Amino acid sequence: MRVVTWNVNSLRARLERVEAWVAEVQPDVVCMQETKLADDAFPALTFEALGYETAHYGQGQWNGVAIISKVGLDDVVTNFADGIDPDPDARIITATCGGVRVSCCYVPNGRSLDDDHYTYKLSWLDRLLDHVGRENDPSADVIVTGDFNIAPEDRDVYDMARFQNATHVSQPERERLAALENWGLTDLFRQQHPDADRVYSWWDYRAGDFHQGRGLRIDLVLGSASVAERCEWSSIDRNARKGKSPSDHAPVMVDLTD
Repeated sequence: MRVVTWNVNSLRARLERVEAWVAEVQPDVVCMQETKLADDAFPALTFEALGYETAHYGQGQWNGVAIISKVGLDDVVTNFADGIDPDPDARIITATCGGVRVSCCYVPNGRSLDDDHYTYKLSWLDRLLDHVGRENDPSADVIVTGDFNIAPEDRDVYDMARFQNATHVSQPERERLAALENWGLTDLFRQQHPDADRVYSWWDYRAGDFHQGRGLRIDLVLGSASVAERCEWSSIDRNARKGKSPSDHAPVMVDLTD
């Protein structure tokens, strides 16, 4: 089962590219972030024509998350689980696909360490941990994936000196990511590529960052122990970041054995 996460940065603007990529790669499950669509504008028929069931949680021109699946799409939960303060933004959707409980997340950016959005980001990550615990048992097949807006380690950043006292690398953010790992989740790309350096999933549009190799690895696929045992391959498709009007993120892929 091939599972993909991809911040598409406006599905309306990227639909032709996303549709062509999905048709070529034929992933089983695709988790998308920043669809920037209302639910009634989501192109479900486009993906259904390719053999996918779809679930979308959107709010119009901002945020928005979706899961499309060829291996079933059941028990959909939008926003956080019952009992957790709901988020005002459309940033998380959860469903069961091929027997795996999948949460697709678009973690807040944080903006800067002195911004209220940073406090919101930390609170959001605390609620994500609560959500994962309420929805799942660590012994079950669980994937939590998406644009985390956190680089797990210094080697996931092209130049740490440029990110001193900045979001995406701060200790409180990384501590909350570590809390998810302590719950029982593994960074599947890093598991497959323990020694890989300068491998990124996001590059700023400005200043030719993609071509200059100035990126961050902030799009993650986290899997429970049983999923990690089934993971046999992971890659980041840099080619999807090339060409005309790409998203600033590349798809991150993992393959699980049956």
